[in-house]
Amino acid sequence: MSEKSAVGNIYAPSALPAVRKITFADLRDALAKGWADFMHTPTHAFVLAVIYPVIGLFLFRLTFGYNLLPLLFPLAAGFALVGPFAALGFYEVSRQREGGMDPSWWSVLNFVSHRLRGAILELGALLMAIFFGWILTANAIFENIFGEEPVTSLSAFVHQVFETPEGLTLIIAGNLIGFLFALLCFSVSVVSFPLLVDRDVSAPAAIVTSLKAIATNPLTMLAWAAIIVAALIVGSLPALLGLTIVLPVLGHASWHLYRRVVV
Repeated sequence: MSEKSAVGNIYAPSALPAVRKITFADLRDALAKGWADFMHTPTHAFVLAVIYPVIGLFLFRLTFGYNLLPLLFPLAAGFALVGPFAALGFYEVSRQREGGMDPSWWSVLNFVSHRLRGAILELGALLMAIFFGWILTANAIFENIFGEEPVTSLSAFVHQVFETPEGLTLIIAGNLIGFLFALLCFSVSVVSFPLLVDRDVSAPAAIVTSLKAIATNPLTMLAWAAIIVAALIVGSLPALLGLTIVLPVLGHASWHLYRRVVV
């Protein structure tokens, strides 16, 4: 087969999984099943999830220790951009439970280590590129508004952001542009990583399937994105520790949503 034919087959309709229309009831069902998976295997979920608040706290410490305060919020918010890639273990726990197995910590790690190559790494690299693009953009926005002079203290930073007209401009511009980065990540990954865990497809095929899922279900997928954002905000308090529950539940629920959407 020629290289041109091989590339064409990646995007051929027959090579792409079909997607179905879902309802808001499917979102509730996915969350309920995600909670059930978490309750069934809380030890595995906790071990898989604990790395998130640990890394988050590290980012906080790095920010305060090295005068990177302007990047504190972009780092914390942008960390969620790579969440679908980091949730591979949760997808596998749910996949095994769905198949009637009783997942163990070893079986999950073994599966992920074998699958962590090829298409999954390609898609993970794409999310990381988007993440770093967001950080660079956020830094450029801050410097364009406040200049390149370093922030001298936490109180000065709070005053700049929350008590000046420039700070209001930063909040509006940063959130609007951040929303576009988040929308991009959500669009290419909402079902693509569970699909790659479940089936042997290419990264481009997984991305196209994810875009098809959103095009077929724009309102329900928008509602799912809003649920994720709200859950992450709640889980970030206090000190990101709530993420040890929120992240595994969302990870498991994302698997079940994928099973509802992709035929």
